[in-house]
Amino acid sequence: MLRAVEQIRRMRGGSQSQLMRCSDGYYYVVKFQNNPQHRRILVNELFGTKLAARLGLPTTPVAIISVNDDLIQFTYELRIELPRTRIPYEAGLQFGSRYPGNPHQLTLFDFLPDQQLMEVENLHDFAGMLVFDKWTCNTDGRQVLFFREKRGEFSESRYRAVMIDQGFCFNAGEWNFPDAPLRGLYARDIVYQGIIGYKSFGPWLERLEKQITDRVFDEIIREIPPEWYADDLDAVLKLAQELKQRRNRVPELLLMTKKTARRPFPNWI
Repeated sequence: MLRAVEQIRRMRGGSQSQLMRCSDGYYYVVKFQNNPQHRRILVNELFGTKLAARLGLPTTPVAIISVNDDLIQFTYELRIELPRTRIPYEAGLQFGSRYPGNPHQLTLFDFLPDQQLMEVENLHDFAGMLVFDKWTCNTDGRQVLFFREKRGEFSESRYRAVMIDQGFCFNAGEWNFPDAPLRGLYARDIVYQGIIGYKSFGPWLERLEKQITDRVFDEIIREIPPEWYADDLDAVLKLAQELKQRRNRVPELLLMTKKTARRPFPNWI
């Protein structure tokens, strides 16, 4: 079990997550059980990110992080900021998403100019992530970070995209699937220019059908701390069952997105 050993900084976003150094020497963006959005957000993050990884999508490693009461009490920044008050984060088991490097050395970007965006080395993964987001009914826009690593003393690689924040899959804390054509899309349609039809989604649709088995669901569910879903295992099993049944709907949901007035896939004839 990983332990949080140091708070680094508060992160942006409604869940008020914290960047923390942990006992394995890596840094993690940590979301707490009593975050302002919903306790189930932690389930969504762990469940969703592990499913996305099984589809071969560029996510970050995730972990369950133990944060003890002493660290919270003696770290002033470990407080939830509400309109009229600040309350301590809840000690216990939290969700952690590994930061893709040392935050003191690596710069992450949430925006790139069009030219640099089109040169991202895994740009095709935006199509795969849309398959995932339609399947899981992500009711937020697709959240992405970009980074590049040094390949030598004087050279750097091209930017890579990493897909973050699965908290609003399954409609956040509601655990239902209010599908809408524009949900789950990345804000800039330029990333979808390579989509020319269903075959552009083919690798991920095939993995969704063949690789996300009952065993995969069972393995992930066993990892989720019961306190994250208030010991309501039936609700988690129902969620998994609905996900299994939704797999065949994904092509239909993609077609509905294509037909919107926004026309996010300009080269899909």
